[in-house]
Amino acid sequence: MKVLVIGSGGREHAIAWKLKQSKHVTELYAIPGNPGMDAVCIPGSVEDMPFILKTVEEKGIDLTVIGPEVPLCMGLADYLEERGHKVFGPRKESAILEGSKAFSKDFMKKHNIPTAKYEEVTDYESAVKALDAFDLPVVVKADGLAAGKGVVICETKEQAKEELKVMLDGSAFGDAGKKVVLEEFLTGFECSLLCFVDHDTIVPMVSAKDHKQIYDNNEGPNTGGMGTVSPNPFLPEGMEGTFKEKILDPFMKGLHEDHMDYRGVVFIGLMIKDQDVKVLEFNVRFGDPETQVILMRLESDLYEVMYGCATNTLKDVDVKWKDEQATCVVLASGGYPGSYEKGKVITGLDHLPEDIVVFHAGTKRNENNEIVTNGGRVLNVCALGHDLEETRKKVYDAIENIHFDGMYMRKDIGLH
Repeated sequence: MKVLVIGSGGREHAIAWKLKQSKHVTELYAIPGNPGMDAVCIPGSVEDMPFILKTVEEKGIDLTVIGPEVPLCMGLADYLEERGHKVFGPRKESAILEGSKAFSKDFMKKHNIPTAKYEEVTDYESAVKALDAFDLPVVVKADGLAAGKGVVICETKEQAKEELKVMLDGSAFGDAGKKVVLEEFLTGFECSLLCFVDHDTIVPMVSAKDHKQIYDNNEGPNTGGMGTVSPNPFLPEGMEGTFKEKILDPFMKGLHEDHMDYRGVVFIGLMIKDQDVKVLEFNVRFGDPETQVILMRLESDLYEVMYGCATNTLKDVDVKWKDEQATCVVLASGGYPGSYEKGKVITGLDHLPEDIVVFHAGTKRNENNEIVTNGGRVLNVCALGHDLEETRKKVYDAIENIHFDGMYMRKDIGLH
């Protein structure tokens, strides 16, 4: 089988890495891919649907796997499926669960999925008035896609007013902030719950814990994720039944009642406190960098799972997981998640232990064929092991071999 992966980040590299292990995959392509992928990388935009269709038809692609949220929200899955091609990834009508936070909150409310109190606002004056209904801190969310940076926790009303102003006038996130969701701040600990989904079946993956804030001890602004571990060491035992009853069953029921054609992955961000669970958000694709640790623990053939989702035969696939622990640490550019420089030469990638896996998240080759930085999150350094202590040591020891100017990482991934 010939498979095409859409995307260029660490998530897509991890997907390509796992697909390459499949007994079914004979040829693997990526648009645009990255220098770390063992695939035929084809330069192009993930938003150029005619070009992607042309590639699918010219290469005889059997399955297209869409990594990022933007092409999903644009309707790339619909575009390819309507022309007879199999796709792993939900259609546009379902991708709006990530494309609009207001839609997502309304979906949860309609289908009795527990979530934080919220209010939608579209103008500054009504937004300031709505603030009075919320205790501090309060969460301010841009409605649309903002590359994982459209959520701000405001400690004071003055900060909330300033965030509302720059979101609603378009200066912070453009059109993505023209509608804003004000939300109750939830306490507890966050947990990432990813599931494979087709029309009739939802299969939870193993748990993972993401570390969103840039600095150790969960301080500083949110990022796209600075590291992950799986399983989530903070998850109370016996939560699977709660997840199924309160979230997964109502989610599937809601999809059916609203006639939403969902085939792919749903990423559910959860807040857990005292065995009580609430949904923070839905994402309609693999999380990044949760994917890296989750797929390292997948024992089953990823192509079989993805093909099952694409063809509504997921119930026939036995999804199995390794008992091992996985850890991923993100190496970021200095200054991220703010402004940062690109083009810094990366050294040491050829001098790593065999049991270390490095996924490229923001790299490219320069004119001298050297691998250089090309993003805020640059590399994902990962390992499997018997326990968290072992995998953390493996990863942090390996990182000592890697260097680029301005390289930054958190040193407490997996710890309280």
